[in-house]
Amino acid sequence: YRDGRIEDVIRLYRERGLVYEKDGALWLKTTELDYPDGNRPETDKVIVKATGEPTYRLPDIAYHITKFERGFDRIIDIFGADHIAQYPDVIAALRTLGYDTGKMRVLIHQFVTLVKEGEILKMSKRKANFVTIAELAATLGVDVFRYFLVMRSHHSHLNFDLELAVRQTMDNPVYYVQNAHARICSIEKKSAEKGLDADSLISAADLSLLVAEEERRLMDKICDYPDLTLRLAQSLEAHPLTTYLEELAGLYHHYQTAGKKNMQLRVITEDRKVTGARLALCRAVRIVLSHGLGILGVSAPLYMEKTEADAE
Repeated sequence: YRDGRIEDVIRLYRERGLVYEKDGALWLKTTELDYPDGNRPETDKVIVKATGEPTYRLPDIAYHITKFERGFDRIIDIFGADHIAQYPDVIAALRTLGYDTGKMRVLIHQFVTLVKEGEILKMSKRKANFVTIAELAATLGVDVFRYFLVMRSHHSHLNFDLELAVRQTMDNPVYYVQNAHARICSIEKKSAEKGLDADSLISAADLSLLVAEEERRLMDKICDYPDLTLRLAQSLEAHPLTTYLEELAGLYHHYQTAGKKNMQLRVITEDRKVTGARLALCRAVRIVLSHGLGILGVSAPLYMEKTEADAE
């Protein structure tokens, strides 16, 4: 708007004879544009209203031109489901100007519904009855807000359960994953208190000593992580990562619970070699949990309530 880019776009289409005025508005000849699938609309589209206000299409076209001019190799657009009918026009308008829209990837996100006490919170912009992102983030915390938003595919409608989100219990998936990370930090702290040099023990660890079924499952799960991150990059979907982190955290919680019941599965034991191997396994789990949460922009806390006792 400030740099006159919108007017530049109008000028370019005027030069190509692709805009015209009708009923006081400016229309783009979308029926003549270069659509990737060849499926042109049956009617032209307004790009400047009779009031002089641009519709969504015009500033989006101008903005994308700046993206191409800045030399990006890849452009990822995120739109709400209410824009699904508009973005093909933007892509066609850019293709008509000669831009390589093959660099663009469009993600259409479905709607988010807030649910409280089993009831949908009805909202209306017209009635000024709505909840803002800032309000939700302030109420829930950024970690919970971010995590809950990506627990479902962007193709799926999301019911955002406010009651579950505010709980600091193990049925809250964010707390569940973060708690696993904190429990491992607690074990490493406990090993230091017992005079053990965890780094030295881990560097010399003999992983062949990890023979319990619970340990094997954890190692197998950790080995899945590199391939998962590659798939995330290719699909541009984050929800498989939340599923993975919850499964990894679940395996770890089960492992530590088993250690409480069975002395043979305790991490810190009288056998330094076994202790080193199990500390190495725990640290590997912690690193993956921390890295995965970092991708989501969610913190990996070193301490949470009730984790200190878990280290016993």
